[in-house]
Amino acid sequence: QVQLVESGGGMVQAGGSLRLSCAASGNIIRHNVMGWYRQAPGKQRELVAAKTTGGSTNYADSVKGRFTISRDNAKNTVSLQMNSLKPEDTAVYTCNLALLGYNYWGQGTQVTVSS
Repeated sequence: QVQLVESGGGMVQAGGSLRLSCAASGNIIRHNVMGWYRQAPGKQRELVAAKTTGGSTNYADSVKGRFTISRDNAKNTVSLQMNSLKPEDTAVYTCNLALLGYNYWGQGTQVTVSS
């Protein structure tokens, strides 16, 4: 069983910054992908950023240059530093761990960016 616990999120004005963190626990094999997805009201869930244990990263085009994903493989944690936030970044952000074809999800945390 794998559990993901998130922290961070909240409300910020446009141009501000927030940091999300996620800690995974349980039976976690070494090779996996950890990342963040988001879902805005009325929209489909989308990948924001992901990072493999090997260090490869993937970002949504809309966040490139503004968001940075980092992870600590030894601690099974992943963080998302979000800078220059825009109102369109408002969404529920959810931590994801993918391994052996399975996806595990956190509970989600709200990020609201006011204009």
